[in-house]
Amino acid sequence: MVKPALVAVHGDPALLATLDQDLGRRFGADYQVRAVQSPGDALAVLGRLAEAGEPAAVLLADQWLAGMTGVEFLCRAHVLHPAAKRMLFITYGDPAAAAAGLQAMALGQLDRYLNAPWGPPELHLYPAVGEALSQWARSTGQLGPAPELVRIVGTRWSPRSHELRDLLARNSISHAFYDAESADGQRLLAGAGLQAGGPPVLLLFDGQVLVDPPNERLAQALGVQTQPSSGRYDVAVVGAGPAGLAAATYAASEGLRTLLLEREAVGGQAGTTSQIRNYLGFPRGISGAELASRATEQAVVLGAELVYAQPATGLRASRSELALTLADGSQATTRTAVIATGVSYRPLPVAGLEPLTGAGVFYGAAVTEAKAMAGQRVFVVGGANSAGQAALHLARHADQVTLLVRGASLATGMSAYLIHELDRAENISVRLGTQITAVHGAGRLEAITLHHAPTGQTQTLPASALFILIGAEPRTNWLPPAIERDDRGFILTGRDLLRGGHPPPNWPLDRPPMLPQTNLPGAFAAGDVRHNSVKRVASAVGEGATAIQLIHHYLNDVPLSVR
Repeated sequence: MVKPALVAVHGDPALLATLDQDLGRRFGADYQVRAVQSPGDALAVLGRLAEAGEPAAVLLADQWLAGMTGVEFLCRAHVLHPAAKRMLFITYGDPAAAAAGLQAMALGQLDRYLNAPWGPPELHLYPAVGEALSQWARSTGQLGPAPELVRIVGTRWSPRSHELRDLLARNSISHAFYDAESADGQRLLAGAGLQAGGPPVLLLFDGQVLVDPPNERLAQALGVQTQPSSGRYDVAVVGAGPAGLAAATYAASEGLRTLLLEREAVGGQAGTTSQIRNYLGFPRGISGAELASRATEQAVVLGAELVYAQPATGLRASRSELALTLADGSQATTRTAVIATGVSYRPLPVAGLEPLTGAGVFYGAAVTEAKAMAGQRVFVVGGANSAGQAALHLARHADQVTLLVRGASLATGMSAYLIHELDRAENISVRLGTQITAVHGAGRLEAITLHHAPTGQTQTLPASALFILIGAEPRTNWLPPAIERDDRGFILTGRDLLRGGHPPPNWPLDRPPMLPQTNLPGAFAAGDVRHNSVKRVASAVGEGATAIQLIHHYLNDVPLSVR
């Protein structure tokens, strides 16, 4: 097996020799280390690797090289090896190099920077390069496939096949998909005593065979808890998006008996984002799936009880407690609840779209479909950050990505750093003032019709896939009518409940509702589901944490129920 390459270029011969030695000692057994002094020679090495089909995993460069800057070198090298992670050395006390590195990171030209000299390599160099290699391996699979805990055999354009792939991917469960019409797919089906033409079949690592199982049954087969274990809780968190995960983490860490309910996949909408670049503490960005996985592990380690595929379907007050009805009809009793059910993507109102959902039409980023878009022409609908991130992620695989924006400017709803990255991407085009008026396809999407409002022109174009990210609708239809919401269904809390400065009718407490508190005193709301919330991951996390702090105040006011 060909070893992936680590290619380093530095103009200082002494530092280059040290870098060569350090990298070779730590990574030489598994990677070919190429240390080169000239950027031109380094590009020649990368060119030969590309011609031979040998991947470069990590590129390292000093900012000041002969004939070009390190950033320029990394941009040119990226054309030869687009999957390679890019790292820049910045000498201590060099403000010009630091400014160039930071700008390059903001524009997506750089994955991270390292200060030079780096001192003992175990402190900075090895962790940084190791993390970059881990990210490269996850994104490319070049180090060999992950173990296939679940094998899905189904029709390629079956909506349920897509749903199952997406579900497993969003929950970080390693899996593989086999087309039922392929030789491998037919072999797997025959081994299970089945034939092609039916619903999707799941073959589990332990020999279980599941034919299109409900999500709850699949979770049980994988050993995931699907029923609460206790009769009573201090806090029940409904929804494991960023707000819910933060609430569960803080509640459990502070000794509250915590139940965390998730209907589908941890991370919510944020979990489908290919790269979050503006979340505090992750200057190089982090995928939504990885952030959700880390946060879930943190909440569970601290003592939260995660129950999957058992969403809340009802909520009612019972004296000083709340009763949550679950999907199977059972109940969980809790002193307080944090409603963090988030939002779902708003449907695109185009005739004929619904039958193609999952068969070329996808709501959200659908990162599981990105690799299947190789060489294809795809479209993304939306003008906010989630749409921009989806377009950039798809552009790594698709031949052409077109971002369709109804408004006249991206600046209205998208962060500046994303706009810059979209401008730089050669295979991404942006069409402003454009809407989809029709979709075409028999069994799967084949083409779309666009209307350009400023000119009135209509155009039909071939389309392999359509990704829709056009705003959100709150998941609140399971709540009782007594919980007040705005005209779009978002939950009213705090001062938004006041009428002429007075609490809502039948408010039982002596003080007005606290910021995340609903008009049902023991029920709090956090994150995107709350009226007038800031639609950002960091804001949702903050609201989840704040809700727990205020729940402590509430519990001090309410008599302790029998445990």
